[in-house]
Amino acid sequence: MKELVIAIDQSTSATKSFLFNAKGEILRSASIPHQQYYPKESWVEHDAEEIYANTVAAIAKVIDPEERDAKYSIAITNQRETVVVWNKNTGKPVYNAVVWQCMRGREICDGLKKAGYEALVQERSGLLIDPYFSASGVKWILDNVNGARAAADRGELLMGNIDSWLVWKLTKGAVHATDYTNASRTLLFNIHTLDWDDDLLAMFTVPRSMMPRPLPCDSHFGETTVEGLFGAPVEIAGVLGDSHGALAGQMCFSEGLGKATYGTGSSVMVNIGTEAHKAPEGLVTSVGFAALGKVFYAFEGNIHCTGATITWLKDELNLVGSPKEAEELANSVKDNGGVYLVPAFSGLGAPWWHSDVRAMICGLTLGTGKAYVCRAAIESIAYQVTDLVSAMTSQAHIDLKEIRVDGGPTKNEFLMKFQADLLGVPVVRSEATDASAFGAFVMNGFARGLWKDFGEAEALWNGEAPVMPTKGNAQAAKAYDGWKKAVQQLIK
Repeated sequence: MKELVIAIDQSTSATKSFLFNAKGEILRSASIPHQQYYPKESWVEHDAEEIYANTVAAIAKVIDPEERDAKYSIAITNQRETVVVWNKNTGKPVYNAVVWQCMRGREICDGLKKAGYEALVQERSGLLIDPYFSASGVKWILDNVNGARAAADRGELLMGNIDSWLVWKLTKGAVHATDYTNASRTLLFNIHTLDWDDDLLAMFTVPRSMMPRPLPCDSHFGETTVEGLFGAPVEIAGVLGDSHGALAGQMCFSEGLGKATYGTGSSVMVNIGTEAHKAPEGLVTSVGFAALGKVFYAFEGNIHCTGATITWLKDELNLVGSPKEAEELANSVKDNGGVYLVPAFSGLGAPWWHSDVRAMICGLTLGTGKAYVCRAAIESIAYQVTDLVSAMTSQAHIDLKEIRVDGGPTKNEFLMKFQADLLGVPVVRSEATDASAFGAFVMNGFARGLWKDFGEAEALWNGEAPVMPTKGNAQAAKAYDGWKKAVQQLIK
């Protein structure tokens, strides 16, 4: 019997599905976008029920009607930190999902920092107190949605990141669970005990009764017919956050291997082994992934806005009609002309962590045309990734020999070459079209015993020819100095 895996990649902008065979080859794929809601300045929401409906529809699009005897299973990777609170009796969210980009929890986080809780929170959770993570969004919902606090106190409400919501819905409420990676992005999870921390729950006034059961990534998460799409229940096996999925999908199974995911935002993550260490300043420590009885930790830095900057050029400014046109314009000028775009649309993430600043374009003259603005936008992606890698390598003494990359923006040749020049190391793109989904497929295989060790899984990975840096690139170094000065103008 042929075994097929449907990997769901529920991202910030769309729900994607990929049909894999046992060799990790993609047979079919589909993508369904969902609405973005901006009810107030710096607030971002999603409709969790729309996301679930899109998940069902995306699965339906990749089922092969010719494979009548195939055995299917489902894996999930998802946008992290985005949090849903729902009523377990009605199955309805009490409010829209609070997205990781949303800054509504800033006052909550500022209050906790002023109260002196930063050291405790970082020691327990590995994270910094910031509205980027899930906890302040949950507290805001409980404190501001009519009846939510009372319902939570009665044990009627559940919470979870998008993975927990999808698992609960797919299993018709039979399973309320999450994996260690998603749990480690909530500010409520103790990464040392691998359980919810009572002190952190109390700090954010979140009842323990709301919390999903945390499990290793290669666990079995229940069964589903996907609203009747399958005549008999299929297994849900393999769940992890999208950046962690990319870490596994890039086969970073050994200490010191790292990856950069370019998407709406970006994540740089380095495997630091099986012991959780305090992260360098401005970075965080998370569970990298948990599989085959081992838990690997990672240093990570997250950038709020990278690929979304190009979308902004296209959809809001109408400067270009496509990302490809932005790349062509960037290549049409010999340098950035002293123009820098600091895309702090939702504040600056790691290693700066200034949630109160807003985006800025500087260095404009009467001779500045849209080509320079497009180049500045693309360059900003590479600058931000370089900020994180520099923090990791200089403060954590990690020597990266190459960086493995994935995500839609990696198709931009200008960006990849500029990134290689800034970092001074080869940039290797995965042949996998979606490394996060591939990582979910890998965890699904571990759960089903397809591979007995990490080495067997590593044989599936292939990288494209590396993009090599130009040695002694003085122009790139000068441009990066200008970027750091632009950032300082914004945060001083």
